[in-house]
Amino acid sequence: MRTVVFAYHNMGLIGLDALLRNGFDVELVFTHKDNPDENVWYGSVRDFCRSHQLDYVEPEDPNTQEWIERVKKIAPDIMFSFYYRKMLSQDLLSIPRLGSYNLHGSLLPYYRGRCPVNWVLIHGEDVSGVTLHEMVEKPDAGPIVSQKAVSISFEDTALSLYKKLESAAKEMLDEVLPDIREGNILKKPQVLEDGSYFGGRRPEDGRIDWRMSAKEIYNLIRAVTRPYPGAFGYIDSKKVFFWWAKPVTTEHLGLSPGEIGITDGEMVQIGTGKGVILPYEVEVDGTVLKAESLVRFFANLKERKVR
Repeated sequence: MRTVVFAYHNMGLIGLDALLRNGFDVELVFTHKDNPDENVWYGSVRDFCRSHQLDYVEPEDPNTQEWIERVKKIAPDIMFSFYYRKMLSQDLLSIPRLGSYNLHGSLLPYYRGRCPVNWVLIHGEDVSGVTLHEMVEKPDAGPIVSQKAVSISFEDTALSLYKKLESAAKEMLDEVLPDIREGNILKKPQVLEDGSYFGGRRPEDGRIDWRMSAKEIYNLIRAVTRPYPGAFGYIDSKKVFFWWAKPVTTEHLGLSPGEIGITDGEMVQIGTGKGVILPYEVEVDGTVLKAESLVRFFANLKERKVR
């Protein structure tokens, strides 16, 4: 089956590998050039294509007439998008005779849009998953072909949850691709009114509002901790990243939101709207602080307040 693929990130590698493993003829791969300003912690689709002798391109915009004509000449039976970052135009989507399909990192219709792995943690969900759906002009709105759920533990971070989604995607694709290769594609319409949509996130969205509850702050910290930009606050005019912490939902020391207390000289506590946060790993001026060095930093502050 003649196939054109749009792929990036680890999910792009998983998708491409699954297509090759299940007998699809990948004629062309669209991917992205890595952004030098971004923390690139994931695998390279470009390197995968080179090692598997697949033709690939890295255009800034795949929706120009040049690339539309290139895809038309290939005359693909089907197209897939695996974590490709650009929206594809209807002119592209309508080319393959069997349609165009996208792998999304949530259980649609919930968490349509950008950054679903981060948003589900921010909202304290206990389940997520992956969805293969047909692409339509509206993002993440097309009929569902297949889904696989994963459980979210209270200790999961965005990275550990992403790894669970990778495993689920591999299993799901191996289950559904043999039927798709034979042209048997069952589709279930989405009921968008029952779901949710969230936009992209920026590094500045990681600033902690200490009026939130300890649990809400913890969810933000684990949603954007490494390799993501991180949750932060300001202490004595210094930007402090909170890479790991734990919530305590009962009141301690009567601390107001953002107020810092130290119990018996050993445990740092920060007040919130409900409960306290216990920081375990922070970073100040490029220096990571844990255990005794973390306690010393907070003990020597001029002002015992995080803003």
